Amino acid sequence: MSVSLALGLLVFGATYVAITLEKVHKTIVALTGAVLMLLLGLIPQKEAFARVDWNVIFLLAGMMIVANGIQRTGVFQWVAIKLVKAARAEPRRVLVYLSGFAALASAILDNVTTVVLVTPLILFIIRALHVSAMPYLLAVILASNIGGTATLIGDPPNIIVGSAAGLDFDAFLFNLAPVALIIFAVFVPTILFLFRRELRVDDTTRTAVMEVDTAGMIKDRRMLAISLGVLSLVIVGFFLQGVFHYEAATIALGGAVLMALFGKIDIHELLSEIEWTTLFFFFGLFIVVEALIEVGFVQIGARGLLGLTGGDPRLTTMVLLWLSGVASAIVDNIPYTATMVPIVQQLGAGRLSDQLRHLLEVWVNHYHRVVADRLCLHLAALPVVGLSNRLERRYCRSLHTFA
Repeated sequence: MSVSLALGLLVFGATYVAITLEKVHKTIVALTGAVLMLLLGLIPQKEAFARVDWNVIFLLAGMMIVANGIQRTGVFQWVAIKLVKAARAEPRRVLVYLSGFAALASAILDNVTTVVLVTPLILFIIRALHVSAMPYLLAVILASNIGGTATLIGDPPNIIVGSAAGLDFDAFLFNLAPVALIIFAVFVPTILFLFRRELRVDDTTRTAVMEVDTAGMIKDRRMLAISLGVLSLVIVGFFLQGVFHYEAATIALGGAVLMALFGKIDIHELLSEIEWTTLFFFFGLFIVVEALIEVGFVQIGARGLLGLTGGDPRLTTMVLLWLSGVASAIVDNIPYTATMVPIVQQLGAGRLSDQLRHLLEVWVNHYHRVVADRLCLHLAALPVVGLSNRLERRYCRSLHTFA
């Protein structure tokens, strides 16, 4: 083993462990790992910056701006109350409707943004119904993860894989949405059964909730029309991505520009609401992974996997499937996906066919996350963003709750 490879593995391993332990914010950890890779000369700075997948970063940034524009209108609070009333304030129905809304919103916006926006609504609902927060918080987290799996923009790992494999919005929608629907259909009765004792409310409370007035919840109807119009254009743009051959980031940034131009929102205020910690986390992570590629680890890992499976496509697929499932229950799915994509690409450059390479890059590396990476809430990117430390301490006291 060369010195550069040993140093690269040391920095990479330490970064992974620190992200998993969460003693230090994961963005600081990722940036620290990136700086160490540069200082140790494992990858030149110019090359490291050139290899950062800016399509992923700017796609996220653009969708964050669009989502923030929608949030300003108060439409999410309005939808929450309408959902409760449509469910006649019956806790089981509320959970089903809220899960469906979270899944749909995650497919359109992205699951991180959806959980951030929906969590305050859940707190409003549980206070109104006087029920436990746990069923609703957990349902929204899982439903958002399932819904986000269905589209290119629904989950950060989807964006990483889609960008690396050159797959557009339609490829994800047509291949993953049917599976996501099946998983959602299994998920709903399962969570209703698990929390059947907590989902009860008295008639007096139900009557009071049904009388809540939603008239003043939409704060800006003009902004609502603009933001929904922009979102519609962005979604149409994603569907036509393969026709016009635009990158997803270009479409998302176009939506962000339209939101800023026609929404008449102060640009400083709009940019201040971007989740910069998430974007810098990706930036640092890309450099750490690219440095690992530079020192030759990916080639060694791919050769080792091919040696283990004898190059058999089906066996290789199964090994990757189970490895992904187990690993994503232990470590954050974003760094895992960022690490596995180049390994799978290296497999595709070897003895495996192009068709199998695309299969492995996309569908194998996505199905595992729908179930496995939510076994440990504190290790998954979505719940970490969605729940504040205060909520986590109050409602999520042990790993057993999520396993």
